[in-house]
Amino acid sequence: MNKKKAKITIGGMLILLLVLVYTSVFGIGKTGTGSARNIILGLDLSGGVSITYQTVGDDNPSSEDMDDTIHKLQQRVDGYSTEAQVYQEGSNRINIEIPGVTDANAILEELGKPGSLQFRLSDGTVVLEGTQVASASAGTQQDQTTKRSEYVVQLDLTADGKEAFAKATSENVGNVIEIVYDDEVISAPRVNEAITDGSAIITGMADAEEAQNLASFIRIGSLSLELEEIRSNVVGAQLGEDAIRTSLIAGGIGLAIVIIFMIFVYALPGVVAGFCLLIYTALVIVALNAFDMTLTLPGIAGIILGIGMAVDANVIIYARIREEIAAGKSVRSSITTGFQKALSAILDGNITTLIAAFVLNAMGTGSVKGFAQTLALGIVISMFTALVIARLIVLALYELGFRDEKYYGRAKQRATIDFVGKRRLTALIALVAILSGPVLMGINSAAGKGALNLSMDFMGGTSTSVTFNEDMSIADLDSDVKPLFQQVTGDAEIQTQKVAGTNEVFIKTRVLSVDEREEVAALIAEQFDIDEDTISFETISSTVSNEMRRDAVIAVLIAGLCMLVYIWFRFKDIRFAGSAVLALLHDVLVVFACYAIVRISVGNTFIACMLTIVGYSINATIVIFDRIRENLKIMAKAPLEEIVNASVTETLTRSIYTSFTTFAMIAVLYILGVATIKEFSMPLMVGVVAGGYSSVCLTGVIWYLMRKKKEAAASAAPVKGTAPAKPAKKKK
Repeated sequence: MNKKKAKITIGGMLILLLVLVYTSVFGIGKTGTGSARNIILGLDLSGGVSITYQTVGDDNPSSEDMDDTIHKLQQRVDGYSTEAQVYQEGSNRINIEIPGVTDANAILEELGKPGSLQFRLSDGTVVLEGTQVASASAGTQQDQTTKRSEYVVQLDLTADGKEAFAKATSENVGNVIEIVYDDEVISAPRVNEAITDGSAIITGMADAEEAQNLASFIRIGSLSLELEEIRSNVVGAQLGEDAIRTSLIAGGIGLAIVIIFMIFVYALPGVVAGFCLLIYTALVIVALNAFDMTLTLPGIAGIILGIGMAVDANVIIYARIREEIAAGKSVRSSITTGFQKALSAILDGNITTLIAAFVLNAMGTGSVKGFAQTLALGIVISMFTALVIARLIVLALYELGFRDEKYYGRAKQRATIDFVGKRRLTALIALVAILSGPVLMGINSAAGKGALNLSMDFMGGTSTSVTFNEDMSIADLDSDVKPLFQQVTGDAEIQTQKVAGTNEVFIKTRVLSVDEREEVAALIAEQFDIDEDTISFETISSTVSNEMRRDAVIAVLIAGLCMLVYIWFRFKDIRFAGSAVLALLHDVLVVFACYAIVRISVGNTFIACMLTIVGYSINATIVIFDRIRENLKIMAKAPLEEIVNASVTETLTRSIYTSFTTFAMIAVLYILGVATIKEFSMPLMVGVVAGGYSSVCLTGVIWYLMRKKKEAAASAAPVKGTAPAKPAKKKK
């Protein structure tokens, strides 16, 4: 790169930043496409549509039918937003809350009449109900005629569905059986042969998308219960504008702290890192808008956390450059080599987390899917800004005259710390932190408080409907209404929702007993001059259903397995993967202990918090493993413990700096944020500390112990083809 290209590069990057900032603030065109104001906000930030269905013909349906219907409706409304919620109200009602939309009628029309999927002949005779389909999935198979791969939909039927479909297909070979959803034909496959084994293949799909759509319609199009809509409302935000304002202020302050810190520590490269962080932030805002992602309050926290994590790649690169300068290389050569050597650690760490994000997005539901999408977005943008933008700018600045090593710094020689020798102490600290959780859970359970402070998201609660004499603002509800409920429940977890265009408000709390309902009604009636008879109460189920919990657990387990396999493949050593998983388990259990000790409410943000810690911690671990892998070649003749100690020590500065910047972002959020954000931020801060501790003090040591155990076993085993020597006979 010559000076002319360098000037063009710097100018182009400045223009890019200005365009991104302008787009994220003002948007493009009359609609403001790409701007922050066009991002779809969740119910907690902007409100949305609330629809209540009631079962038809059955006032007391079974819990199995209700659970199945809720789960299928959740899958259906995920198409509107991953943050949509479906939960039970009373014995025979189901509530659906979809954020970011305001036209209830349009939603009702698009959702269609639940329970209306049928398979029927062209003369209208129904041969199979949707409820008789056990599962439907898209896939591929080889066409027997053309020998080419074709897209298909695989159907598996229930026992009674198998019998009904066998009869229908046997009698209608060569005829068409239409698949009808809400009285609209969505597919019309022809019967080629009698299908008697309860498994059918639908061919003729044009592409993978068509196959996926058809499978989705069949899978979730029929519900166990027939429902009718009894009310639909546009509801306001659960939280006030102060929540957004304080979170944005916290993000701005945190970002400023990180940029100043990077400049102070890394000089010129720190300026580049700050520039890249600004591009990263603007790109995330534009991308959220472009991909129609729903942003909730925990989502804002996740983005702010992502800013802290985005620093990591820059720290790895600039630390490598300093090491090369300290080794005696020229600044130009150090820049090139620094980016090259940092590449493997950055790619391995981010790809490992990206694999987890893809699995969670594919298998998770609700907030898990939303978290996975935001996580993947942040990872891709982070790698782009660090490996492409930062590299171009650093090389351009070098060509423009910033060639002296004083602009980049020189790595200081650090005495090697004996982490392996201190393994008993570090293991004891980790064990105490892990066990504190179960101990406190047992104490709380014995005291009748419950092992964990489960929120309404997991336990359900009571929804109180109150129509006030005047319009109540969010601030009024926070100052005047919530204290009345807290006075009765003794619990600060209270959610309020306003119905747009009316004075009606829904207040959600933990389950209220009959006496507590009467007390609440009396307090509200007295303070606001309302007729007690107009105040109604309904028991609501948890918004995190058993199926969602199951899906989340399965998704996390499979994601963990995939990460383990990738680490094994990349490092050619199962012990690296094993020690990484054990370190992740430590971090998760320590955060779990935080929930038990501090009694933080365990709700939807609990899942997001745990997943964030997993993604953050694995990234830090990979950096140390990458250095161990490198030093195994460089220090081939050195004792194994010396290699481990040197590797952890050499990456210690990176571990400290990344942990500090991430912690600082979250700490500002905790100090300035509203109550909900504080509940999300505290365990995250604990998780960052736990992740930094496990990466530095545990992962390398665990790998060392596993490696030594194998070496000891190998040395003790007899060599193949030989036998132990027999003792010589004594002469008489």
